[in-house]
Amino acid sequence: MSNTYTVFEDLGSSDYKEVWDYQEQLFAEVVDVKLHNRDNKDDLKPIINHLLFVEHPHVYTLGKSGVQNNLLINEQFLKQINATFYKINRGGDITYHGPGQIVGYPILDLEELGLTVKTYIHKLEEAIIQTLAEYNIKSERLDGATGVWLDTTVPGKSRKVCAIGVKASRYVSMHGFALNVNTNLNYFNHINPCGFVDKGVTSMEKELGIKLDMQEVKDVLLQKLSAIFELQLNK
Repeated sequence: MSNTYTVFEDLGSSDYKEVWDYQEQLFAEVVDVKLHNRDNKDDLKPIINHLLFVEHPHVYTLGKSGVQNNLLINEQFLKQINATFYKINRGGDITYHGPGQIVGYPILDLEELGLTVKTYIHKLEEAIIQTLAEYNIKSERLDGATGVWLDTTVPGKSRKVCAIGVKASRYVSMHGFALNVNTNLNYFNHINPCGFVDKGVTSMEKELGIKLDMQEVKDVLLQKLSAIFELQLNK
């Protein structure tokens, strides 16, 4: 891993499609270096991983295994609530991104980091769980579902605070997670989040009853991700 480092970027508030295109570009660059190194053992180039943080304007995204009926509104209503909709190439079903939500896109060479896709997702969840613990929010995993949840053993009370949907090809990851910090949860009323009809969503703000400092949460989250994935960060 001495030949690997990670560039971190906070993109602020950025359009979903623009960031998706940027992810695709970075993803292609990482894959190209991997293929070069595989075929040129005497001319190894450094693997440059990437970690992006961003807040998106209101947008719904549907994963390749998702069902469009889980979007409960039509195109006209989307315009009324100032939202857009994209079918995308990650796993998972439908989710919402918007202001007050930290979306993280790790573009990592999982092979170089010694991770399977399953272990990678587990570590993403762990970073979120540890971040929430810093704010005295007890969260956990839910059997049969990705993401981070609260009160998974309490009937009718399970609610998701962080969605995870990733794509991995040639053991390079893209897409990632969405942590609800100060998110307007009303936007989730227009979908069956991640395809579930019997589980709710929540935010850190809703759980704590106060609006949080987004930069502070980002700093904690970045520290947890760096530690758990043992990333050598270049900011």
